[in-house]
Amino acid sequence: MLSTLLTFRAHRWMAGGAALAVLAAGTPAYADIAAVTPRAETPPLHDDEAGGNADADDPAIWRDAADPGRSLVVATAKEGGLRVYDLDARLVQSIPAPAAPGPGDAPGRFNNVDLVNGLRAGARRADVAVTSDRGHDRLRIYRIDPSRPGGPLTDVTDPAAPRVFSADQGEVNEQATAYGLATWTDRRTGRSYALVSRRSRTAIALLELKGTSAGTVTYRKVRSISLPASFRLPDGKTWTPCGEPGELPQVEGMVVDPANGTLYAGQEDVGLWRVRADLTGAPRLVDRVGEYGVPGTYDPATEECAPGADPGFGGERLAADVEGLTLLTERGGDGYVLASSQGDDTFAAYDREPDDGNEYEGGFRVTASATVDGVQECDGAAALNAPLGPRYPRGLLVVQDGDDTPGDREATGFKFVDLGTVLAALDD
Repeated sequence: MLSTLLTFRAHRWMAGGAALAVLAAGTPAYADIAAVTPRAETPPLHDDEAGGNADADDPAIWRDAADPGRSLVVATAKEGGLRVYDLDARLVQSIPAPAAPGPGDAPGRFNNVDLVNGLRAGARRADVAVTSDRGHDRLRIYRIDPSRPGGPLTDVTDPAAPRVFSADQGEVNEQATAYGLATWTDRRTGRSYALVSRRSRTAIALLELKGTSAGTVTYRKVRSISLPASFRLPDGKTWTPCGEPGELPQVEGMVVDPANGTLYAGQEDVGLWRVRADLTGAPRLVDRVGEYGVPGTYDPATEECAPGADPGFGGERLAADVEGLTLLTERGGDGYVLASSQGDDTFAAYDREPDDGNEYEGGFRVTASATVDGVQECDGAAALNAPLGPRYPRGLLVVQDGDDTPGDREATGFKFVDLGTVLAALDD
């Protein structure tokens, strides 16, 4: 639960040496947060040797335009690779993460996934799934073809695709590597990109996706930015979120609004940012976690941070970590940016219009139904507001569940929620 509830208005603060606008308004009815229930869940994944070290993280929804009822959910399982599910949450395909390149090197570890529609590679265009391989500090790209006999996904990553952040394998093994990911197709130019954050750092890189004549896909870095790691508080003190020594407050959850080319990025221990998706211009902090400004002392024995006194500068809608982000679009340009508030197992909805200050619009929880348990500690989410056949005629929300129960082993998975129930909850 949030320790402090504040109503705060627009301020100009100095953060990380640069002037940043902190935007928020209004007071949420926290006690009135709605509950929605899932319709289906995927088979549990187990992050142990017997389970192939599979740990659910981030989903994406691919719509089959020819037959929406045959649409698919593509999801990451970290060292367990990729999973593909049908709309009944049944497993369709399992793709292993790449092996370690050598003894002592890190194995492949798929962290986040997003989709690009109609990417040209060779003589054809295809829908592709793009995933961040944290273990190898690379992106991997998979063509989507539901008619393919061996499964809908085929690896089309160019063998020469470069590392995203690391100079060599030694740096890769330190694992300050590709982490969060969101794709974006610039409507003005038709060019497609992946925005990739760096684990344990504040950097975000813009990578242009490029098809080759051989039908593979590679990428090139266009530019990068770094969000602040320290923040000037209203009392004049400087605050740095507590973490393991040498680690900075990282970004994972990201999503791009294609209508206006705006990137939303969740800096886990800080809050929700927005910035132009081409990474030009100044980032703006849309909302802060409740723990914003709380000092902490790292305890190496417990590998946790012991919090100090709360100075009361935090937000009231997000409890750290800020995790999965997704865009819920509606007709006429309306809709929401949804953010997983992992610390209190809720989801916060913000107006998608930057001109309206991305005003907070409400929240909800995913609670247990008669047959499916609820969602806790959500890492990733994906929403698609389009008819998906008879199962989900009003669209679909897929959310990662970080504590899949019941069972005698720790497990994770994904829950499927009728998007119509979410929209109804937010419109109340």
